Amino acid sequence: MYPALKHLHVSCAAVSFALFLLRGWWRVRFPARLALRWVRTVPHVVDTVLLASAIGLCFLTRQWPLRDEWLTAKVAGLVVYIALGMIALRRGRSPAVRLTAFIAAVAVFLWIVGTARRHAPWLPVI
Repeated sequence: MYPALKHLHVSCAAVSFALFLLRGWWRVRFPARLALRWVRTVPHVVDTVLLASAIGLCFLTRQWPLRDEWLTAKVAGLVVYIALGMIALRRGRSPAVRLTAFIAAVAVFLWIVGTARRHAPWLPVI
């Protein structure tokens, strides 16, 4: 059960990030595409499955945010990533603000992946 759930979680994370990158590109080059129905729906579905698989992994491994330091850091990073993503894709007042938020969101995502892989928030991503 664990390998399948972990594979689902990692796959959803990759798809979610790819969709974020695509929407970031479209925000700059083809903004009308952001209004397509699937673009407004699919990322939410993927992120819901991602969250559900994360909760399932917590139950299976008995690791929890606020108890396990690396998982606490990962969840905190996720909150920052979501906030930066909102600024990058919707709420940024200028192209420069949106671009800065986009780059920062990518960096935070890479840090989250490094934290998840090493189960240690203080180690470098590389």
